[in-house]
This record gives sequence, structure tokens and C-alpha cells, in this order.
Amino acid sequence: MVSQDINLIQMVSSSGLMVNFVLLMLLFFSVMSWAIIFIKYRYIRRAFKESALFTDYFWKSRDLSEAFVKAKQLHSSPIAQVFRIGYVELKKVSQSGPPAKPQAPGQETLTMGAHFAGIDNVTRALRRATNTEITRITQMVPFLATTGNTAPFIGLFGTVWGIMNSFHGIGLRGSATLAVVAPGISEALIATAAGLAAAIPSVIAFNYFMQKIKIIETELQGFSADFLNIIERDIMSAKGSKP
Repeated sequence: MVSQDINLIQMVSSSGLMVNFVLLMLLFFSVMSWAIIFIKYRYIRRAFKESALFTDYFWKSRDLSEAFVKAKQLHSSPIAQVFRIGYVELKKVSQSGPPAKPQAPGQETLTMGAHFAGIDNVTRALRRATNTEITRITQMVPFLATTGNTAPFIGLFGTVWGIMNSFHGIGLRGSATLAVVAPGISEALIATAAGLAAAIPSVIAFNYFMQKIKIIETELQGFSADFLNIIERDIMSAKGSKP
């Protein structure tokens, strides 16, 4: 086993300049991909955990202000951050809204129209917050797709270049025996193996993360719809309680 490792190192060191450059590029892609995989896996796992914690607390809380305090503590939860933005916008609308009691019968429609205009503001705030959270979660993930798509071709380029040099050397020597051809081809094939080693984990991780991100996006949209339903229900109940 030790001799094989030493032979592999010798094969890499004895490769041409272009093949070594290709291997360095693939090493960069591989290191960056594994770093992104580690970072995003921890972040998405924490996002799921804190989002489940906040959702459970939200439906058990009696007041939105209590949920707002909890949301400020869960920085990694996309649902908590979306709720925080929506709650702040709701407070702005409530503080800048019209008087609760209409002064004349004709002013009731104006008051309800202002309330529903405030709901539109909250809806836009929730939509912007959802897009911001999805953008933050998907940061660096496209690099995995780039690695998965380009690394095999970069490795193939190094292999083709190495084989081309090997055949060029064969032409200069005038001999085409297996002992002459095999070392150069085996050195060139290292680039293809390195490209596949960098691409396969990246493709698997990219598909896994995109599946998790779609789940988070669906949960954000569902929570936003539930939050808006709560606001509308409170407005309609407040209208029904008026004499």
C-alpha cells in the first residue's frame, strides 16, 4: 500500500507542466467544494432545527410580540427572520393607520380599505424577506454545480494533453512498445480520475442541498400565508366587534 502511494506521487511529479496545472486547478475546485459542503450542511441543518423550534413556539404563543422576541433569538431560522420582518412592517402599519372609530358611516369603507392596504404592505415585506432568505441559503451552492459540470472536462483536457505528449515522445523515439506507452498514458489518466473525484461529491451535495432549499422555500410560503390569514382574521374580528 505504501509503495502504491509512493508510485502515485511519483507519477504526479513526473507529469508534464500542463497536467500539473490541471491537477492544481482540480485540487482548488475539490477543496472549495468540500468547504462549501461542510458549511452549507451545518447551516441548513441548523436552519431546519431552529425553524421547527420557532414554528412550534409560534403556534403555542398567545401574542405575536412573544413570538417576535423568540424570533430575534433564532438567527439561523429563515421562518423566524421572515416573521420578524413581517411583524415589524405590521407594527408600522398599525402605528400609522387611521383612527379605530370612524367618525361617519361613510368613513368605515375608507378605514377598512386602509387596513387592507396595510396588509398589502405586509405581503410585500414577507415576499421580500422570503426572497432574501432563499438567496442567503443558496449562496455558494451554485459553485458545486459548476464544479460538477466543469471538473470532468478539465480532467479530460489534462488527460488528452498528457496522451498527446506521450504520442509525441513515441514519435521521437520511434518505438511504440507497451513499456514506452503505458507510463505516459497512466500519468495522463490521473487528471481524469482527479476530475471525477472532484465532480462526484459536488453533484451529490448540490442535489441534496437544492432539495432541502425547496423544502425551506415551501415552508416559508406556507408560513407567510398563515401569518397573513391571522392578520386578516384579526381585522375582520375587530370590524365585527364594532357597534
